[in-house]
Amino acid sequence: MNLLAVTWNVDPVFFSVGSLSIRYYSLCFIIAFFISYILFKRFFKDAGFKIELLDKLTFYYVIPATLIGARLGHCLFYQPEYYLRHPLEIILPFSNGEFVGYRGLASHGAAIGILIALILYSRNNKISILWLLDRIGIAVAISGSFVRLGNLMNSEVYGVETDAPWGFIFVRAGEVVPKHPTQLYEGLSYLLIFILLYWLYRKKRNAIEPGVLFGVFLILLFTARFLIEFIKEVQVEFEEGLFLVVGQWLSLPFILLGVVILYMSLKQK
Repeated sequence: MNLLAVTWNVDPVFFSVGSLSIRYYSLCFIIAFFISYILFKRFFKDAGFKIELLDKLTFYYVIPATLIGARLGHCLFYQPEYYLRHPLEIILPFSNGEFVGYRGLASHGAAIGILIALILYSRNNKISILWLLDRIGIAVAISGSFVRLGNLMNSEVYGVETDAPWGFIFVRAGEVVPKHPTQLYEGLSYLLIFILLYWLYRKKRNAIEPGVLFGVFLILLFTARFLIEFIKEVQVEFEEGLFLVVGQWLSLPFILLGVVILYMSLKQK
């Protein structure tokens, strides 16, 4: 066994009051939404838009779309047979009358949900869809970092066995050998993407064509996700032995979309 490995045995519950427990994962989600709101407040201020439009975007479109899309994405992409037999468990965290909690959320589903929400918001409020997409990519990148931190606190979505000195032994997940902390790999990748996009926004937004930031975001983020999946534990049993897992197949269309958007945006110039 690698003696330099990190023994990870963190309690995923941040605090409890009676029967109510708040997990680090939930806290990370809340922080992600808060930071996204602060970023968009600046974006709207820079553009001269009213804050009321931002509140509508946040609470009526993006937050519901993120949660619904992430939940449906997990149920339909990873366990469709189970949830088609138990459709109520898609929206109700109960099984056979017992509270079991939600079994998962999928980032690809959240991405689809957010895209649909932004298209609807753009049409209903007469705001350029490319303007929205360029800026949502910045917010999603930093939000993804916090969500992956939440996965780390939950001891979930980790990688395969490794001899690297930074391997983590996820005790609460029943692991006894070091595994790649792929949550950290993804979280750090998303943080670097955020830094790049935000720098481009602050320094170059008046010099680059609409759609460029979003195209770069799609290519970088989903390429990182695609590559890291090679060293990640499979999420569901049917992925065992597959060369490309569900997360990678779902990443490919987003990468292709990013290439198309980037090409068309630069061509317009």
